[in-house]
Amino acid sequence: MPNYKKLLSHAFDFPVTVKYWDGKSETYGEGTPKAEIDINKELSMTEIAKHATLTLGEAYMDGDIDIKGSIQQVVASAYRSTTSFMHDKSFLKFVPKQGHSEKENTKDIQSHYDIGNDFYKLWLDPTLTYSCAYFEHDDDTLEQAQLNKIHHILNKLKPNRGKTLLDIGSGWGTLLYIAAEEYGLHATGVTLSQEQYDYTKDQIKKRGLEDLVDVQLEDYRKIKVQYDYITSVGMFEHVGKDNLPGYFKKVNELLKPNAHALIHGITGQHNGPGVEPWLTKYIFPGGYIPSVSKNLDYMIEANLQIEDLEPLRRHYQKTLEIWDHNFNDVRDQVREMFDERFCRMWDLYLQAAAASFESGNIDVMQFLLTKSPSGEGLPMTREYMYEEK
Repeated sequence: MPNYKKLLSHAFDFPVTVKYWDGKSETYGEGTPKAEIDINKELSMTEIAKHATLTLGEAYMDGDIDIKGSIQQVVASAYRSTTSFMHDKSFLKFVPKQGHSEKENTKDIQSHYDIGNDFYKLWLDPTLTYSCAYFEHDDDTLEQAQLNKIHHILNKLKPNRGKTLLDIGSGWGTLLYIAAEEYGLHATGVTLSQEQYDYTKDQIKKRGLEDLVDVQLEDYRKIKVQYDYITSVGMFEHVGKDNLPGYFKKVNELLKPNAHALIHGITGQHNGPGVEPWLTKYIFPGGYIPSVSKNLDYMIEANLQIEDLEPLRRHYQKTLEIWDHNFNDVRDQVREMFDERFCRMWDLYLQAAAASFESGNIDVMQFLLTKSPSGEGLPMTREYMYEEK
């Protein structure tokens, strides 16, 4: 198995024991192994060479590979190792163009978010917030950190009561409810997920917010009304590479003069492909993670002024670690809903994503944007973002 040895001998930056399908084992790296990788079935080196993460990810889902120890630590180690297969870009020729029609966008979003509200309720916090939390204190619960995040976003906008807000990709609606109940805003959400739309409509009625909150099952590109404020959390990762310039131009178009937007999303640290084949096949079809610099280019091209930029990488790592802990606490229930292959897939996704943030491979950014060079309505310094409300 010389090819496997060549592949694995430099794949990690800490010692790992590999057990092969024929009963042989070998430890790569010096010192006490921190993980064991069991290869239960011989895998095609040709397929690994073509698209390593896709082949290995599918092998883990199928039980052809097992990992004893932390998947997150193993993946983070592979990302840190500069000679790892995780840095092999040979799969790029297999990556499709990243443009999305409205029909494709709807299909991609529903394939992930319409798995079922009952599934997400099992392991998300009670607010059903499915994006990076914001841990103001070490002992913040996940629910508190998600509420912190929403307040942090709205506080950055410094909104005036009675004004209008559009949330592009509004999820299960918690930002909308808080914007209305605590900030006195007329809030509109837009989503392509039928499950999220139905849940939000029900919550609006239960909370008595019919006069302040609305949600639309619609592609954001069809919205025509301008707003005083726009928020968009975890959305631009879904629009596709070719649609990113248009996404930011649409944000500009939907903002009133001198209005502000807070755009929150995952970015790449390098100008790499922005596409991870396993992730786009099984978790986020059509997904694309732009680099920070590309996003800034698109914003400037859309005539948006950048007022503030804040990285939250470590916050997302912690969020994912809590999600994965919650997920594994209810794994038996998830298995009854789906099957073991689905459980392995989702566990791998959550831990690999946490590893990507831990290793600095990706980040999550909050961009505060305005149409006005004067920054009208915003203080000169950042202290206002942290004032008690």
